[in-house]
Amino acid sequence: MAWAAAKWRAVLLDFLERAGWSAGEVFFATLLAGGTAVSVANLPWAYSLAVAFSAAVSSVVLTAVQYLAKQTNLSFWPDLLVRLAKTFLSSLSASFAAAKVFDVTTFHWSAALNVAVLATLAALGKGLLARQPAPRVAPAAPGTAGGAGPAGTTPTGTGPTGTAPTGTAPTGTAAAEVPAAQANPSTLPTQTYVEAITQ
Repeated sequence: MAWAAAKWRAVLLDFLERAGWSAGEVFFATLLAGGTAVSVANLPWAYSLAVAFSAAVSSVVLTAVQYLAKQTNLSFWPDLLVRLAKTFLSSLSASFAAAKVFDVTTFHWSAALNVAVLATLAALGKGLLARQPAPRVAPAAPGTAGGAGPAGTTPTGTGPTGTAPTGTAPTGTAAAEVPAAQANPSTLPTQTYVEAITQ
């Protein structure tokens, strides 16, 4: 089934959002891993940029795998856990790619793991801060626009004077609310995010 232009746009924005955050998180994690005693001039700016770019590429690849596996439409916590795992793996793979010659006997595993943990913590904070309550809407009452009867009319067979129409909620009670869209750890608008992840 071919995707519409709106679907392609939403998916592209989702890829960019994930890759951009991964790059930013790994970039600042790499700078922070250098220690606070290092002066600004001596911070590993070039190395951090290289690692951030590699993390963005890794994020795109992992997100593509997630889309191909049709594992995108997840609730908040599973979605957040997947993002944390992807950030950790993206950071490690970026450290591998940034190493001039990768050798398990000489590779700085502690430094790479420090960066990965810092980036993952940043991703956790971002996901929790980005979470917004899911919009909620009340279901349309029977006989109203969107209900069972004609738009703008009241259902037939109402009860005695002063009572609620038959089939509706009793007077003084609110209709049960239903979620319109799930909460998510993305910084995209909810409508765009849902459009992207819905297969």
